[in-house]
Amino acid sequence: MSMNTTRILAIRHGETAWNVDTRIQGHLDIPLNTQGLRQAAHLAQALAEGDAVDAVYASDLSRAHATASAIAQALQQSVTAHPGLRERHFGEFQGRTFAEIEVELPEHAWHWRKRTPDWVPPGGGESLEMLRERILKTVDELAARHTGQQIVLVAHGGVLDILYRAATRLELQAPRTWQLTNTAVNRLLWSPQGLSMVGWGDTSHLDLLGKDETTA
Repeated sequence: MSMNTTRILAIRHGETAWNVDTRIQGHLDIPLNTQGLRQAAHLAQALAEGDAVDAVYASDLSRAHATASAIAQALQQSVTAHPGLRERHFGEFQGRTFAEIEVELPEHAWHWRKRTPDWVPPGGGESLEMLRERILKTVDELAARHTGQQIVLVAHGGVLDILYRAATRLELQAPRTWQLTNTAVNRLLWSPQGLSMVGWGDTSHLDLLGKDETTA
């Protein structure tokens, strides 16, 4: 690998109760549920058996930080929290379910469904353009510290969506056709010229979780 590149394992946090309820979390600090903790434990075990990891970074929201902490413990490392890896701020959408938003804020829900790049959710939210700027700036900052190395970034669905689009050169408005599974491992390569895709959506560690559930 070139000394000017950084390998990134980009991971969405484990499951929360609000994920199950399709309730928007945004910047609200919702903890992992029991399933999310189990997902994080299996993920940590899988990463401990893989290639060396030089640093673990996470959003400072607890659902991401707890997932990263499980990984770091398995790797005998520490977690560095970074607010730049937070989920998109959804303003008044936060705390509402998808169905509630459609009923209570229909005009805003339309912009959300259409992925209007400069639309800002009411109540102090972030547009997709604002989110992209924040995420790519943060990833550039962190990856540049670790050229020639491999790092873990634990974040959120909206963050992973931005990273996928950046690595594949897809526009913000393009419909999503890829999965953003909780604790899936997504492999990216960073260079000063940008991100490229190595592999997406590795959930092999969750196959083991399913076997545990059937035997429990």
